[in-house]
Amino acid sequence: MARFKVGVQLHPQHTSVAELREAWKQADQLGVDSIWVWDHFYPLYGDSRGRHFEAYTLLAAMAVDTSHAQFGAMVTGGGYRNPELLADMARTIDHLSGGRFFLGIGAGWFERDYREYGYDFGTTASRLKMLEQTLQRIKSRLGKLNPPPIGKLPILIGGGGEKVTLRLVAQYADAWNTFPPASSYAHKMHVLDGWCATLNRDPNEIERTIEEQPDQLDQVDDCLGAGAQHLILEAGQPFDLKPLERLLEMSRR
Repeated sequence: MARFKVGVQLHPQHTSVAELREAWKQADQLGVDSIWVWDHFYPLYGDSRGRHFEAYTLLAAMAVDTSHAQFGAMVTGGGYRNPELLADMARTIDHLSGGRFFLGIGAGWFERDYREYGYDFGTTASRLKMLEQTLQRIKSRLGKLNPPPIGKLPILIGGGGEKVTLRLVAQYADAWNTFPPASSYAHKMHVLDGWCATLNRDPNEIERTIEEQPDQLDQVDDCLGAGAQHLILEAGQPFDLKPLERLLEMSRR
């Protein structure tokens, strides 16, 4: 088995801030490579009226609670925040962490977030167009901020759309994330490499991540064979990190 990176996504729903903080501290102490929360405003499963917390205020706390792992939102909703403000928030959180912030972003898909917070949900095409504009504006603003980020502040794009999303990955991203199965992942990997060739981008510059459920650990070999380099395990409350420990053991063999 090839060596690979290990991350965890902690779901900020049906929980408390204290429980989230304890979970990300434990994950950091275990030596994970990355820690993530998602960027939504309501639960994605279970009681739709249940507890939920906003991503970027959590990430500011994570920045000072952890010391090893890279971290970010998997992934930021591209239409939820003014792009210049988002760049400034990311830069500031990067400073709080000593240079470990990872700016994950996507086009967004959860209609309830948009409707209840007053954003225009639009169409898939309009959200992808906004994502491209947002990426351009973020890149521009990061070059103007004083002081600049401490770290590289890499950009990860989440999604598997072959005509637009993977083109944006080839143009703008340092990492790309999507989901199993491995067969679909391998196909999209091939499409991404094709976009890199078209745009004269070295495909080796783009880290390949994949997000898995705890009951999918038997698919690790298949995911690695499909080209994944960084496996990110989802964890909901109660935050059982035993599957994460198992994945870390697999990565260290």
